Amino acid sequence: CVQPSVPPVPNYKLSMSIPEWLQAIQTYMKMLQYNHTGTQFFEIRKSRPLSGLMETAREMTRESLPIKCLEAVILGIYLTNGQPSVERFPISFKTHFSGNYFHHVVLGIYCNGRYGSLGMSRRSDLMDKPLTYRTLSDLIFEFEDSYKKYLHSVKKVKIGLYVPHEPHSFQPIEWKQLVLNVSKMMRTEVRKELEKFARDMRMKILKPSSGHSPMKERPRGKSLSPRRRQGSPQRRACRRDKS
Repeated sequence: CVQPSVPPVPNYKLSMSIPEWLQAIQTYMKMLQYNHTGTQFFEIRKSRPLSGLMETAREMTRESLPIKCLEAVILGIYLTNGQPSVERFPISFKTHFSGNYFHHVVLGIYCNGRYGSLGMSRRSDLMDKPLTYRTLSDLIFEFEDSYKKYLHSVKKVKIGLYVPHEPHSFQPIEWKQLVLNVSKMMRTEVRKELEKFARDMRMKILKPSSGHSPMKERPRGKSLSPRRRQGSPQRRACRRDKS
């Protein structure tokens, strides 16, 4: 019997520019395809240490199964490790459409003064964005505008911290250092908050908040139905990303 073809894992070559390298990673993820089956092939607990999540990413490259948005973020981190000039951080969206809420996450990228993203989605304009955006807010507004095409209104945006390049790190990813209730804010206000946060991130002065003071961001949005959060965050994160 004929074995299904397994896409080769991209290897960085010194001749590649960073945008070319990111494109190679995104092309690889697209070859794995988006998981439409309704079955989650890889369990991803957001609270796990980075080292454990990198182990799951290695498994993804071995199994070559279709992935959803959260797996794509973990895989993107894994494949960009060892490129210290490329900073990676999670960007999560909560949107509303036709009486339902949807959750989606992509991997924000910052390199050489420009922002972009890697990711997977049902929609081609809700995943990777080229490394051309001058500010973090330009990138976020680009996603917001893309969502509008599908009549989704963005309710919340959460930005995490830069993910360390140390694959054996025992610290978990900081998924939501900044939580913005964008549906209740003017764009000028959103831009101001995002640019202040982006500046602090570039200066590396922000410290993970979730481990020590989980109450920090609760009052700002009483985020995603806390009662259900215990269950399986990874399923909800991509459950119905109409993305």
